[in-house]
Amino acid sequence: MDELVTRENLSPNCNDRALPVSLVVLHYTGMPTAAEAEARLCDPTAGVSAHYLIEEDGTVVRLVPEDKRAWHAGKSFWRGLNDINSASIGIELVNPGHEWGYRPFPDAQMEALVPLLARIVRVHDIAPANVVGHSDVAPARKDDPGELFDWPLLGRLGLALETPAARLDPLWTDAAFLLALERFGYDVTEGRAAVRAFQRRFRPAKLDGEIDGEIRAILFALLLDRDEGRAR
Repeated sequence: MDELVTRENLSPNCNDRALPVSLVVLHYTGMPTAAEAEARLCDPTAGVSAHYLIEEDGTVVRLVPEDKRAWHAGKSFWRGLNDINSASIGIELVNPGHEWGYRPFPDAQMEALVPLLARIVRVHDIAPANVVGHSDVAPARKDDPGELFDWPLLGRLGLALETPAARLDPLWTDAAFLLALERFGYDVTEGRAAVRAFQRRFRPAKLDGEIDGEIRAILFALLLDRDEGRAR
């Protein structure tokens, strides 16, 4: 136990890692209550888990030790990695999600997430670009943590990528945009889903899955920052 963890409820749903930790994947629980979510994450018949669960009041529950592989990402991909569970730490944020009444994440919940995430990225030397949402690594299947999650806060604190100003539209064709999106890290097998995931993360005001000048410019700026060493 430590000062950032309120209590422990260790889940049996874990195994050994095959890769070093290089990512954090943020989720919402997508269930009506925190109790139901915690019970499922600890149910051996459910086959799912995460390293941490953060309740809306800021309670932090450790479910799986960080040196173990939790089962939170499912079939997923990011920047060449397919075994996301082996390479990541999963954090579940209690929120009913789009199915049960999606709502903003309370201040107390975000205030508990920030120091926990800061410690994780420091200890494991995780790049801001590798702090991602479940929808980023599984765009065809998942929408969490969703468009109401406060990515700008994490960006300002250097814990995730900030959305850059959309200054220059590179005028890519749709096919070229998808190639650039794949280069950035997304699985673009289902192109419209990948575009929508990118919008949800970097332009949440409009989630139509359509490629337009604004998201082309945002992606161009992100790639330029990475290529020129201003972001990783």
